[in-house]
Amino acid sequence: MPRRSRTLTGLLLFTSLTLTTAGIAGIAATANASPETPAAAAGAHAEHAAYSMPGMPGMPASTQASGDDPDGDGYIMADPPVTGVTPSMEVPPPAYFHEFQAKCAPTHTAPDDPIVYPGQPGKSHDHTFMGNTTTNADTTTASLETGDTTCLAPGDKSGYWMPSLFNGDTKILPEGVQTIYYKSGVTDYRSVRPFPRGLRYVVGSPMQTQEEFKNLKGTVEGWECGESFKNYDFPASCPTSQDTRLNLRLQAPSCWDGIHLDTPDHKSHMAYPVAGGANYNSCPADHPVALPMIEFKMAWPVNGDMSKVRLASGTGYSFHYDFMNGWDAATLDAMATHCIKGGLQCDPHGYDENHPDQGAVLDENYELP
Repeated sequence: MPRRSRTLTGLLLFTSLTLTTAGIAGIAATANASPETPAAAAGAHAEHAAYSMPGMPGMPASTQASGDDPDGDGYIMADPPVTGVTPSMEVPPPAYFHEFQAKCAPTHTAPDDPIVYPGQPGKSHDHTFMGNTTTNADTTTASLETGDTTCLAPGDKSGYWMPSLFNGDTKILPEGVQTIYYKSGVTDYRSVRPFPRGLRYVVGSPMQTQEEFKNLKGTVEGWECGESFKNYDFPASCPTSQDTRLNLRLQAPSCWDGIHLDTPDHKSHMAYPVAGGANYNSCPADHPVALPMIEFKMAWPVNGDMSKVRLASGTGYSFHYDFMNGWDAATLDAMATHCIKGGLQCDPHGYDENHPDQGAVLDENYELP
């Protein structure tokens, strides 16, 4: 693996970060890495510090060595990098949907965050973990792959986590399996690739303001309950009917730079798609690789008086989440190819009931046949 360089000047770093703008996007796999550009193009960095993406408050820079980042500088390099990619501007065949669902249940809670505070148990605010049952402060790509999962698909051993929600002093967990959509955020859904092994990132920030949360590219409607939408902090009250839940959807950036699996702010290697003419969304040139766009769709069993509802990170607009890829490569590739690149609306089996002739990807046990 090429050794990273830190010769980039502060001006170039600022320019690079400024180019990391937003939109909505798609997928990427190192298996299809192009040999067109030398791998040496992967590394140019200045000494890192806490910095932020445009329009988003900074995350603390990682300074702790971990199994995936032995020197603790916050940069984890893709090996091999995906280079020589040009964002697609082609118009694909019409397809209203290009997505599949992952269904994963909460597993445990802990004040750990292996992305922001690797190897530092207890340093984070409390998180609710979903998917991989082993996720903790010492989690690495390798440990995810040997862990168990509460996702319906055994091939999805990814770690998903978010700040825990409290009603007063009572911790409230989402009930049962939660829906995590994997979709295309770019218009040419055929250009989406599977996640590379070891990719990780943070969506949003616990330090964002209400206005920043409202305007975050991935925010969808804000907090919802009953007929109340577009709440960017917790609503004062929700209907008390038995089936009313507090809901939130938040979409992740889906355009990757092809070089880093993580960066010190846990954001700069990813970007949202950018909008063009005729409602065309594509990846920006500095983040050209389209990956699946993750959309959290969470539901907490809390309603009525919401005055004591809070997140472990603070206000409702401090909501954010972390993702650490632990998918079996063959399973993710099959689901992404059939459902996203195939222009289908798939359930967790990879089956589109509106197109039964296309069949399913996974068997009755949610495994590849």
